[in-house]
Amino acid sequence: MDEGLLRDLTPGVLAVLVRRGADFAAAEDAVQDALVEALRVWPADPPRDPKGWLVTVAWRRFLDAARADAARRRREDRVEEEPPPGPAPAVDDTLQLYFLCAHPSLTPSSAVALTLRAVGGLTTRQIAAAYLVPEATMAQRISRAKRTVSGVRFDRPGDVGTVLRVLYLVFNEGYSGDVDLAAEAIRLTRRLAAAIDHPEVAGLLALMLLHHARRASRTAPDGELVPLAEQDRSRWDTAAIAEGVAILQGALSRDRLGEFQAQAAIAALHADAPAAEETDWVQIVEWYDELVRLTGSPVVRLNRAVAVGEADGPRAGLAALAALEDTLPRHTAVAAYLHERDGDLATAAGLYAEAARRAPNLAERDHLTRQAARLNARLRG
Repeated sequence: MDEGLLRDLTPGVLAVLVRRGADFAAAEDAVQDALVEALRVWPADPPRDPKGWLVTVAWRRFLDAARADAARRRREDRVEEEPPPGPAPAVDDTLQLYFLCAHPSLTPSSAVALTLRAVGGLTTRQIAAAYLVPEATMAQRISRAKRTVSGVRFDRPGDVGTVLRVLYLVFNEGYSGDVDLAAEAIRLTRRLAAAIDHPEVAGLLALMLLHHARRASRTAPDGELVPLAEQDRSRWDTAAIAEGVAILQGALSRDRLGEFQAQAAIAALHADAPAAEETDWVQIVEWYDELVRLTGSPVVRLNRAVAVGEADGPRAGLAALAALEDTLPRHTAVAAYLHERDGDLATAAGLYAEAARRAPNLAERDHLTRQAARLNARLRG
């Protein structure tokens, strides 16, 4: 039994039911019932048209549930009767399902959970484990999200940018439990790229591939964070880098620059450098200038200050940093790094220690604590 096939077919089947008039929550329940039936029946009697089989069974389950529920009788009068068995319609509604799961009425966390459930085909247990919350908590979050979008019309174009931000949130969760969310985000973004010809979708896919290519080198065997400049570049995935660069070049050639394309261009410049000291920081600063123009984000300006420090020297980086609020996440860590580059080890050591106290996770805290200890040892020596 190919469970991967079921996961790939799930969003298209769900989209067909919603397009026919089923509300999202009822359609999702019916599709899950059909998947359970497929797991029972297919090993002994595989269908010639798997998607058509799932659509037929799910639609029957939906109609059965609608007829059994008195509160839904009026809606039952509006839905069409069961279509005759046959091949699934050629139209692909998966794109609309992406839009629905990333609807602006949902919170980011709810949009992420619903996307993984409805588009990704993950179980509630898998999603809960990935986000380190009880299964009951995640089930409630998904149920609320389904109820929220159940009344949303399915015949209007959605916002691609919102979908991309949801997928990027999934990607940045990385790996937890038995689900590799970074790989799942790449899979879903590939599917989105196949459904829509949009340079920012390609830009996000390129960005994910370029970042994912460095994954094996980001941590030491003991779990310690390894900064980009110290990573073993021989462990980078060259095939993923080549694919990411090719996708990015195709997107940039469209001359419709967006923030994910600009971020991917920065990642590509890092990937292109054979060694850290050969990084083209001047070009990276230019791409950060584009990102600032596109987003105005203080976090982008913070990262630009680091790049300026590499391209034009630490004092130039500190000058760029001085224009930003010191309450920004990682501001203190960046200041510590630039002061160290400028030779002010005492200030840098104090800032590293302060940054460690503010670190959002244990791995980053330990890394910054080690940096402070390293500089304090040099000062004592």
